[in-house]
Amino acid sequence: MSVGALVPIFQPLALSCTTTDCANDLHCFLQKTRNIGHHGGPCRSCAKELVDFKRVQVRNLDDLKYTFESLGREWIRHTFWHRDFDLPAINHARRKGMGGMRVAASRRIRQAVGSDQNPREGRQTPYDGNVLYYAQHAVAACCRKCIEYWHGIPAKAPLSDDEVAYLANLVILYVEERLPDLAEEPTKVPSIRRPRGEETNG
Repeated sequence: MSVGALVPIFQPLALSCTTTDCANDLHCFLQKTRNIGHHGGPCRSCAKELVDFKRVQVRNLDDLKYTFESLGREWIRHTFWHRDFDLPAINHARRKGMGGMRVAASRRIRQAVGSDQNPREGRQTPYDGNVLYYAQHAVAACCRKCIEYWHGIPAKAPLSDDEVAYLANLVILYVEERLPDLAEEPTKVPSIRRPRGEETNG
C-alpha cells in the first residue's frame, strides 16, 4: 500500500480481543480458562484448531510467513492488518522515516510492554494516532496477555533483550508491509491545525 494512496478514515470501531466472525474465518484464540495463565488454543467460539501455537511460539523470524498468516486469522489482528491509518499516524510515520520508526519500535516495546508491573496492563496501547500502535495490535505485541498467548513469553517476568528485539522486529516488518513507500529519512510534514477548543484524543 502506497503512503501517498492512503486515505485517512476516522471510524469508531467496537474493538474487542474476544470478537469472532467464524463464518468469515476470523476467530479468537484466547482461551476462556485463566487458571494456568494466558494461552492460545482452539477458537473460543467455533472450537476449531487453526493455529499451531507451539510453532508460532518458537519465535523463528525465518518462519514469519506462517506466524503472520496465523495472526491474521484472529479477528482483532485481522482488523489492524487491514484498517486504514488515521492521518496523525501517517504524519507521525513520515516525520520519523523508516529509520526513526525502527528506533521508536524498540523503545515503544520496552516502555509499553517491557515490564511485568504495568499498572495499565491491557490498556497501554491505544488504537490509533501512531502506526506503531496499529502494528502492536496486529502482531500481538500490545499487552502482556496477548504476548503470552501468541508468543509464549510469560507475562510475569520483564522482557529480555532478545524478546524485545523479536517483538520490535515483528512491529517493523508490519510497518514495512503496510507502508512500503515510507522514506528511510524523516520528511517534513505540516502540523494539523485543530479548531480552537477541539479536544485531542488521548
